Amino acid sequence: MMIGLVLHAGHRARFEEAARNLSGVTFAFAVYEHEDQIRDRVAELLRAGPDGLLLGLVPYARSRDLLPPGLPVAITRSAALDLALAWSRARGNGWPATPVSIDTFTRETVDEVADALDLDRTAIACLPFEADQPVADVVAFHREHLARTGARYVISGRTGVAAALDGTVAVLGAPATAGTIRADLHELALRIHGRRADGRRLAAGVFLIAGPGESAGLARLLRDTPEFADAWIDDRGRRGVVVLAHAALFEAATRHWTGLPLLAAARDNLGVRAVAGFGLGDSARVCVALAEKAADRAGQDADPGAYLISDNGAMIGPMGASGPPLAYTYREHGGIEALAGRVGLSPATLSRLAAIERSLAGRAVSPSDLARALGITDPSGRRLIRKLGESRLAVGDGSSQVHRRGRPSRLYRLSIAAALDAGPTGKDPST
Repeated sequence: MMIGLVLHAGHRARFEEAARNLSGVTFAFAVYEHEDQIRDRVAELLRAGPDGLLLGLVPYARSRDLLPPGLPVAITRSAALDLALAWSRARGNGWPATPVSIDTFTRETVDEVADALDLDRTAIACLPFEADQPVADVVAFHREHLARTGARYVISGRTGVAAALDGTVAVLGAPATAGTIRADLHELALRIHGRRADGRRLAAGVFLIAGPGESAGLARLLRDTPEFADAWIDDRGRRGVVVLAHAALFEAATRHWTGLPLLAAARDNLGVRAVAGFGLGDSARVCVALAEKAADRAGQDADPGAYLISDNGAMIGPMGASGPPLAYTYREHGGIEALAGRVGLSPATLSRLAAIERSLAGRAVSPSDLARALGITDPSGRRLIRKLGESRLAVGDGSSQVHRRGRPSRLYRLSIAAALDAGPTGKDPST
């Protein structure tokens, strides 16, 4: 498998770090210094015949008409964490958090981070990325805000902005971190594998106790995890615990093969050191054999972790135990992806919502409760409810007055399961 990486010269070390633990894959680089070089670099890369392409927003906007139909493509972009880190660097430099001028990030992302950091959103100018947006227009936007507010710096996701401002104002870059790139890269590699495997979705996990401890407790922990309710779990004693399930379940459990918080739960709740291995293949026998090999590899590391091995030779790891607790999983993966495309949400977000709907068992939910379940801010929860309402995936169902003072909270009933049952026809689930 060969994956092409399109990146700015200043970001190469970050991309190489992200790709370091992905074995069984070769990489071809298209490196540019200036945006007007992107098309030539991408055209040259495509002649090498990559199986997939990872590139950022600007390279994609500049070269999307060159990309062959059907070529798996992942667009890596700076996330909320990357913006928060840029703000942290600003505070470390002794600069106030606001006023500030920001480009590339969506307004929703800026609002979420500003709310989390308790910043004045009225003092933040935001220019979201647009495909045909020249650097000169972005620079003009920043200059206008700087002149009006006296802001001391700019946060930008575009490498051309700092060069265009030419040292007249401090520019904090907010490129995707190695962790963000790694998650996109792993997802792309597995998507290429899934495409080659004609849609095979079976996977296996083997969990081993690496040291003193009984596997029975680990098997019980897995069975007590609601998201593993549909999985087949077999306690094989000293040979570990085997889990067979939909591949997307393990994708969710590992945050697209970047970490496995369940190992931390085994440590904290059982007091045992556990490692895990995952296998992807075209049969249960192959999946389990690969998972056993991956678990053996994980057992060689000093720190508990996990590895994935697929039948095309790719190996991903190590995956550490850090991260939020396991909470969600895909269900009927293909249906989730098709519905997510129609609604305009990511499959991961929609799968989380489907899991929440199952846990509600028909009960209505408020936007605030939904936000808490997803780990997002209340404003983001209200925006999400509105988006779901537009697609008839959330329907108003009365209101609730939790406190005597204040306005009642409107309640909504989710109908994602009904939409999935309706299949790819796109029919209104309420009809």
